[in-house]
Amino acid sequence: MTTAHDFSFAKLDEPGEINLADYAGKALLIVNVASACGFTSQYRDLESLYEAKVGKGLVIIGVPCNDFGHQEPGEAREIREFCDTSFHVTFPMAAKVEIVPSARRHPFYQWVADELGDSALPRWNFHKYLVGKDGGLVGAYGSKTAPLSPDMLEAIKGALCAA
Repeated sequence: MTTAHDFSFAKLDEPGEINLADYAGKALLIVNVASACGFTSQYRDLESLYEAKVGKGLVIIGVPCNDFGHQEPGEAREIREFCDTSFHVTFPMAAKVEIVPSARRHPFYQWVADELGDSALPRWNFHKYLVGKDGGLVGAYGSKTAPLSPDMLEAIKGALCAA
């Protein structure tokens, strides 16, 4: 059975991969991000959430994508500089991926579509996927679901407490 742990993302601005298998036993929040979006301020809450929960087993991974409104046009260095300067992001950041053109869709997002259907794919920036400690999908949350919303915090709490 395929799980999120079977996938990896290239790192944003350094050699190597973010192997999701390295986070087995931790909950993951994977978020497609963009620097010039109306939801970009969610970086602030994502960083707060990461700082509060990383010690309890939550890892957030930002995955830049330019597919939605062309709101992430920058190169890796520009994205890193924006995240560092504007929001002091310390959680792992992946290299930019494609989601919408199915022929070039990143394998993680294809797996999401296979598991939950195409309707579960992001329709805009800052769509979130919560992955359980076992690598299974716990839930998908649209752009309007704030990282610190009661629904999100309750789902994360459940994912962290699950065996």
